Amino acid sequence: MSDQRDVLAESAARLFEAHADAAALAQQSGFQHSLWEQVESLGITALLIAEDDGGVGADWEDACAVLHRSGYWQIPLPLAETMLARRLATAAGLLWPHEPVSIAILQQTELSRADGSWRFTGRLTGVPWGRDVNVVFTTATYTGELHLVALNRSDATVRQAQNLAGEPRDDFRFEGALAQAAPIESVEATQLFEYMTLLRTAQAAGTLESALHRTLTHARERKQFGRPLSQFQVIQHQLATFGSEVAAVACAVSAAARAACTGDAAFQIASAKLRANQAIAFATAVAHQVHGAIGFTKEYPLHHATQRLWSWRSEFGNDRFWSLRLGQLVVARGADAFWPDLTARDDASATAT
Repeated sequence: MSDQRDVLAESAARLFEAHADAAALAQQSGFQHSLWEQVESLGITALLIAEDDGGVGADWEDACAVLHRSGYWQIPLPLAETMLARRLATAAGLLWPHEPVSIAILQQTELSRADGSWRFTGRLTGVPWGRDVNVVFTTATYTGELHLVALNRSDATVRQAQNLAGEPRDDFRFEGALAQAAPIESVEATQLFEYMTLLRTAQAAGTLESALHRTLTHARERKQFGRPLSQFQVIQHQLATFGSEVAAVACAVSAAARAACTGDAAFQIASAKLRANQAIAFATAVAHQVHGAIGFTKEYPLHHATQRLWSWRSEFGNDRFWSLRLGQLVVARGADAFWPDLTARDDASATAT
């Protein structure tokens, strides 16, 4: 970890740890505005913007390190969405508001131009934190060219929904709404789905680590038949496997973030997401088995982690989706190219590092 990344990650971790009850508070009272103001003052949401444009000038590895910490403490804010939206807006030359924003991926849209104004019609599905933001960004094609589009929530018909963790995932419908739009050619825009997948997977990696640490603590403190749970061989085996799963996901996310810093990261992002999905199934099962009934109660914080993991496992593609995506990438290149391609990716990341 670079010195800058270390400072960023630890500063964020201290802030998030000080608000470790944020997830529970969000379920009770909604969006945590005071915490958001502190996040903004620390510069977290401007990480992916160049210093010349008023940002921090960090890279994808820095951003994923910070999001790992936000996942660890289950911070209920649109951090990943705002980070990426501001980077895209800067690349497209659009103004971005100094407030939380969101990004819509699943969409049925039409962008048009009339009387010198942009008009947008369509449906945005499952918008993260939709009800809590005033502006949502998405992409749409106009005359064969990809555009970044900024829309006001006030112009939409909103159907509220949420995931298992109580995080808003709302549907927006626009009919000829005024919009801001500008052409954009960045890789993050053309692969918007993949880059949001990377950021969410970084959060999942942190949440997995949090669940592991909480489970280890419980196993050491909880006694059965006069012995701590951690002294039973079957529990030790489960916890060891749990730990290896968490480490594997962290490594996969790190590799994907490094690849994102150097160019095309589609293969590594797909690998990291699939690896995280597979780990979530095993890890959450072990966490709740070790905790027993207490792990499901609202008073105990484990469920804030596992409910997010269950929700994020299917968000931005489930196991089948990413297995198929990886298979298609490999088949398209041919079996003989698989190993050279794999090692070339590792070599490129090592050279960049």
